[in-house]
Amino acid sequence: MRLTFLGTGTSFGVPQIGCDCAVCQSPDPRDRRARCGVVFEAANGTRLLVDTPPELRLQLVATGIATVDAVLFTHEHADHIHGIDDLRAISIRRSSPLPFYAEAPTFHTLQARFPYIFDAAFRPLPGTTRPEGALHPIVPGQSFTVNGTDVMPIAVPHGRASVVGYRVGDIAYITDAKTLPDAALALLTGVRVLVLNALLRKTHPTHFSISEAIDMAQRVGAERTYFTHLTHDNFHADLAAELPPGIMPAYDGLVVDLPEI
Repeated sequence: MRLTFLGTGTSFGVPQIGCDCAVCQSPDPRDRRARCGVVFEAANGTRLLVDTPPELRLQLVATGIATVDAVLFTHEHADHIHGIDDLRAISIRRSSPLPFYAEAPTFHTLQARFPYIFDAAFRPLPGTTRPEGALHPIVPGQSFTVNGTDVMPIAVPHGRASVVGYRVGDIAYITDAKTLPDAALALLTGVRVLVLNALLRKTHPTHFSISEAIDMAQRVGAERTYFTHLTHDNFHADLAAELPPGIMPAYDGLVVDLPEI
């Protein structure tokens, strides 16, 4: 199993527009953070893209990922869906629409905001193309299968938004969470690699702070935990040096391989 981090930043990204702080001016490429997204790659070759952040084209080109078999959406916020049109380059090479999996609120937002992707009656002008997707509703706690790969959606609270994380095999990806309820913790039992959002050092109403994320990571007890959804408050190197063993900040382009046991 492989996990590739496409982006590890917040909705502002890093560097942030108009900011001249030391992190935004850092020469360390690990301090440049595009909006969040990852790709799971199962042992059978199935690739699952999680979210379509605004920099999606650049992220897929940078990581050399040319195809995906499905898209899993965490929630409907703009920094997680507004790169969806970049999937046109993938869908035009397919013989059928690209499967999209989303919980009901995100499902309806995608239909309303991007109807041209899902309406079979929409026909682009001759010589033009459009992304083609097929929406599949999911229910947290009820697993589904993509090309023989089992996927478990996990509900987590995020203010007024409904958010799902995903567990694929022994890797779990949770972003934009404020806590992990007991039901989520139960679904994470035995996970070997965990990804959690860790927004700020101070508390935030809808996201884990860094200290809260550390506490939750230690409660889950994965072999390795990677923090994502990071702001310009921390240099990558400084944060990496202060985190407990087994917990580390992710960075754009990071590839995590998890050999099968």
